[in-house]
Amino acid sequence: MHTQTGRPTRRQRALVPVLVFLGTVVAVISSLGAPLIPTIATADHVSLAEAQWSLTITMLVGAVATPVLGRLGDGPGRRTVTLVAAAVVVLGSVLAALPLGFGWLVAGRGLQGVGLGLTPLAIATARDSLPAAASRSAVALLSITTVAGVGLGYPITGLIAQSFGIHAGFWFGAVISALALVLAALVLPPATGRVRHPLDTAGAVLLGLALAGLLLVLSEGETWGWASSRLWVVAAAAVLLIAGWIRHELRTAHPLVELRTLANRTVLTADVAGLVAGVGMYLLMSLVIRYVQTPVSTGYGLGGSVVVAGLVLLPFSVLSVLSSKVVPVLARRTSTALVLPLGCAVSLVSVLLFLSARSRLWELVVVMAVAGLGVGCTFAVMPGLIVAAVPADEVGSAVSFNQVLRYVGYSTGSALCGAVLQAHTAPGRLLPADSGYRDAALLSCAVWVVVGLVTIVLPRRSAPAADRASVDEELMVDESIADIAPGEAEVPVLHTRAER
Repeated sequence: MHTQTGRPTRRQRALVPVLVFLGTVVAVISSLGAPLIPTIATADHVSLAEAQWSLTITMLVGAVATPVLGRLGDGPGRRTVTLVAAAVVVLGSVLAALPLGFGWLVAGRGLQGVGLGLTPLAIATARDSLPAAASRSAVALLSITTVAGVGLGYPITGLIAQSFGIHAGFWFGAVISALALVLAALVLPPATGRVRHPLDTAGAVLLGLALAGLLLVLSEGETWGWASSRLWVVAAAAVLLIAGWIRHELRTAHPLVELRTLANRTVLTADVAGLVAGVGMYLLMSLVIRYVQTPVSTGYGLGGSVVVAGLVLLPFSVLSVLSSKVVPVLARRTSTALVLPLGCAVSLVSVLLFLSARSRLWELVVVMAVAGLGVGCTFAVMPGLIVAAVPADEVGSAVSFNQVLRYVGYSTGSALCGAVLQAHTAPGRLLPADSGYRDAALLSCAVWVVVGLVTIVLPRRSAPAADRASVDEELMVDESIADIAPGEAEVPVLHTRAER
C-alpha cells in the first residue's frame, strides 16, 4: 500500500479515519433507541417495558455477533466479514426508519446490533495493515470510539426526533451507516496470510444463549421484579449455560474465544477492568440523564428535555477522544501499567463531583467532562494491552471478547441505576427521592475503587519486579503522538521481545 517513494498511498492514509468513522457510526447507532423509548411507546401504542426492547434487542444481538465476527475476522475473509456486517447495519437502519410498525422496528434494531462487532474487526485491521509506528495510536483511538459514540448518539437522536419526528433519527442512522459502508469498501485491505478455521458454531450458540439470558435478567429485572421466580429461573439457566460454554471452549480444537489467554494476567486485567469499568460508566451516565430530566417540582431535578440531557453528555464524548492525547504522555512519564488505575481515579473523582455538586446544569457538564477523561484513559489502554499479549491470529477474538464484557458491564450499570432508584421510590410515586441518586453514586464510587484495585493488584501478582519492568518497557508509548498531524501518527506499536 506504499508508493515507490516509500510514502503511504492515499488509500492507506484514509484507512484510520475510515475505521474510526465506522466505529463511531456503530456506537452512535447502538445508542439511538435509548432517548426515544418513551416516544416509541406512545407512537406505536406499546408499554414502556415493550418499547425498552428497541434498546435491549440491539445489545442482545451485539453480544452474540461480536465474538462470532471477531473469530471470522481472524481468518482470510476479514474484509468480506466487515463489509457484510456493515451492510446488515444499513438494512437494519432502513427497517427501523420505515413506518412499518413496532415489530419491524425491533427487527431493524436487532440487525443494527450486528454492527457492535465491527470495532474488534477494525482494531485487528489496524494492527495488521498499518506500520508498527501508527498501529498503536489507531488501536487506542478505535477503542475510545465505542465510548465517545454513545455520548454523541443521545443528543443527536433527541435533537433530530424533536425536530423531525421519531423515524428521522433512524433515517439519520441509515444515511451515515451507508456512507460508512461505501468508505469501508473503498479502503479496507484484504487480510493476507491468514488460515481459515471452522467456526465454533456450538460455542457461538451456547455463548449467545447465555449472554441473552444474562442481559435479559439485567434489562427486565426492574419490570419483572428482582425477587420474581421467572427472573431467577432465567438467571440460573444463564449461569449453567456460561459454565457449559466455558467447558466446551476449553475442549474444542478451534474455540470461539481462546479462554486460555486469560492465564495471561495482562489479558485478564484488561477483561476484568473492561467489565467493571463498563458498570461504572453506564451507572453514572444513567444517573445524569435521569437527573437532568427530573422535574424541578421534586425539589432536586433540573427539568431539562431529552435534548438538554443529551447535550450534557457531549463533554463526555469530547474529553474521551482527547484522552488519546493524554494517554501517551502518562505512559511516557509514568508507565503504561499506571494508566489504567489513574483513569479509574479520575472517573472516581467525577462521581464524587456528582455527589457534591449537581444542582446546576454546568456542574453536571463538568462531571461528564471529567468522566470522559477518566473513562477514555481507561478504555484507550485495554486493546493495546490485549494486542501485545496474544498471537496475531487471536487478536480479533480476544478484543471482541473484551468488547462483549464491556456490553455486559454497560447493561449491568444501567440495571443497577434503575434498581437503586426504584428502591428509593415511594409506593404510588413515579419518581425516586434524591437519596436514591446519592446511594447510586456511592455504589458507583465503590465500583471504581474495585476496578482501580484490580488494575493495580492483578498485574503485580503475575510476575516479579524485574519482569514487570520489562513489561513496562515493552508497553511504553512515545508522547510525540500529541504533536503529529492526524493520519501521520508515529507512535510505536506494542512490541514483543521477539519482534525486537
